[in-house]
Amino acid sequence: MSIGREIEDIARDLIKHQHDHPPVRDLNRETERRLTLADRIAMDFTRLVGSWVFVLAQFGLMLVWVLLNALSLIRHWDPYPFQFLNFIVTLEVAAWLLLVLMAFNRQADRDRLRSQHDYELNVKAEEELKALMNHLMHQDEILLQIVNRLDRSDREIKRVARLLENAQETRTETKPEAPRSGGPERPMGVPAP
Repeated sequence: MSIGREIEDIARDLIKHQHDHPPVRDLNRETERRLTLADRIAMDFTRLVGSWVFVLAQFGLMLVWVLLNALSLIRHWDPYPFQFLNFIVTLEVAAWLLLVLMAFNRQADRDRLRSQHDYELNVKAEEELKALMNHLMHQDEILLQIVNRLDRSDREIKRVARLLENAQETRTETKPEAPRSGGPERPMGVPAP
């Protein structure tokens, strides 16, 4: 098998490990879509009751009520113990309480949906991690194959290099020495003619 073919097989294996997953859901949009008119009204009233504007307006109305009845600027409709004011405040508290409880139910539904979404995200993350780990293990296997091939190639190159060196040494040993240029050899110390 040629090296080019092996590289193509490795590339095909890597491409095989790609994966897709469904997109993440937008919980806010989903919960807004599920709200009924009564749910929206309860949420709006809960926002209103929980604001400083409502608290200050409520306090101002009670103060006007008490001052108008105590100072008798107009006819007394609720004398001093202010039983009618107490009755109205009690009814108001009961109504607001019911609306707040409805909003808490909606919040509980939203929390339930969010926890389900978190669970789904955790499952997706776990699947992604498994896929990544499998992909990394596959890459490790491929890298080990490449390292083994390189090691085999290196050993083969070294073996061929040793064979060439041995062949070259054998050639130089069996070859007779060629005479040097410059004529016949003279013994040392003999001057040239």
